[in-house]
This record gives sequence, C-alpha cells and structure tokens, in this order.
Amino acid sequence: MSVTPATEPVSRVDAALLARMSVNPWFAALLPADRQGLLHQAERMRLQPGEMLFRQGDALGGFYGLLSGRLKISSLREDGREAIFVLLEVGNWFGEISLLDRQPRTHDATALVASEVLVVPQAAFAALMEGAAFARAIAHMLAGRIRSLYGMVEDAALRSTRARIARRLLLLARGDVTMADHARPVVPVSQEALAMMLGMTRQTLSKELKVLVAEGAVALRYRRIEITSAARLKALSDPSR
Repeated sequence: MSVTPATEPVSRVDAALLARMSVNPWFAALLPADRQGLLHQAERMRLQPGEMLFRQGDALGGFYGLLSGRLKISSLREDGREAIFVLLEVGNWFGEISLLDRQPRTHDATALVASEVLVVPQAAFAALMEGAAFARAIAHMLAGRIRSLYGMVEDAALRSTRARIARRLLLLARGDVTMADHARPVVPVSQEALAMMLGMTRQTLSKELKVLVAEGAVALRYRRIEITSAARLKALSDPSR
C-alpha cells in the first residue's frame, strides 16, 4: 500500500485554474457547472519526481486531474522491467475506473517531474455521476480510451515495428491520452520511455528511429523527438495506404 501525499484545499476556482485545465478537450467540453463542480470539490496534492500517486492494488482513492508536471501510468513485468502504458500531461483527468467498478487500482501512477494533482474525493465524484451530463461525459472518456486500447492491441498484433513507432509518436504529438485537436511538433519523451511504452528494446527502437530520421519524418533531440514531417510520419505509420 502506498503512502498518500498530503492534500490541501483548492483555495479558489478562478479563470487561471479553469484555463489551465481546459487545455484538455474532455474537460473543456463539460458543462460549466460540472467544470466548476470538479474544481470546487478538489484538493491539491504535490508530488516530487519519482513519487507515486497510487500503486497497483491500492484502494479506490479519488478522481484526479493533472494541474502541472507529467505522470506515467505503468506496471512491472514478470522479469522486473517496467512497462509504460501512457503519459499524462497537464489537463488530463484519470482514475475513474476504480471509482466505477470499486476495484483496486490496476497500475502505478508516478510523477516524472515535480507535479501537482487535483484530487476529487470519491463521494464528490459519485455525486457528480448522479448528473446525466457528467455521466455521459465519463462514458465518452471511457469510449475514447477503449478505442485507444484496441488500437494498441491491433498495432501489436498486425503492424510492423516501424509502423508501431510512427503511430505512437503521432498519438504522443496529440498528448497521448489528451487527444488534442492539434498536434504539436515536439514530443517530450525520451527514447528510453518510448521503448518502455512500445514494449521493445532500446536497441530496436534506436535502429527504427534512425530510419525515420533518414526518411525525413523526425529529428532526435535530447529527451524529446521532433516531428519534422507529420505527413511522412503518417505514411510510415500505415505503409499499406
């Protein structure tokens, strides 16, 4: 069982706080009353780099929104190596599954850098779920995540290593689970983390990234990858088209 960091009340729901969380399309699409309700009932929690928000097997906890920093959702494989499933960025909301099925946490959530998280208590989340609009919004969130999960399963089963890398970079350009409307040109992910996300060795990833560089699709920077041609990367993500 993990030790939960201390929380403090959100002092006020102001325009700056709303704007910071509204970078996420899901949150921005909520009814104004539901956006205010989430933020008003939340508490702030600060995490240091490497500190865990929750561990696999932990009890329910709350519904979380990332106010600053970056988190990873991961698990340890049988051989002790880490598998990273998604990277969470500012504006992302997560943790709803355990609150819906009342089962323990399925993965670890760890801060990659100094981060601040909004924590909506279980009771407050349940009260919001009584509203039809908010419940539909949660269902929409889950549908998007299921689509993404099926896409990853399809990639692993049917696509080449190169196509899998290209497709994941395109997802990361839109914030991975954020799925922003507009892609950004620089993906803030290290090669080590990307290899963990794709379940491949660093050597295999490095070899394929060199091909993407030669194709003019990406450029490699320190702990980040620049997408120099989104069109070329998209073509490499599905060579059959």
